[in-house]
Amino acid sequence: MATCDVCSNDYHRAFEVRLEGRSYTFDSFECAIHLLAPTCAHCGCRVIGHGVESDTEFFCCAHCAQHEGHRETRASDRV
Repeated sequence: MATCDVCSNDYHRAFEVRLEGRSYTFDSFECAIHLLAPTCAHCGCRVIGHGVESDTEFFCCAHCAQHEGHRETRASDRV
């Protein structure tokens, strides 16, 4: 069994994620998101989908990016 890096749960179905040269062990996707997912620079939610990246900032959606002055962004899920 392996111990989760976030909650310290010792779980037989733990999994490993490698990111930027580091290795992490988690017992759930919830813990992985809590530790690794970027936070929206406008509303503060965790970005677990594609999101929007502008320079060094992450946003959960084009709407939040536009509120922070990134006018060039647009929602890609609309035609």
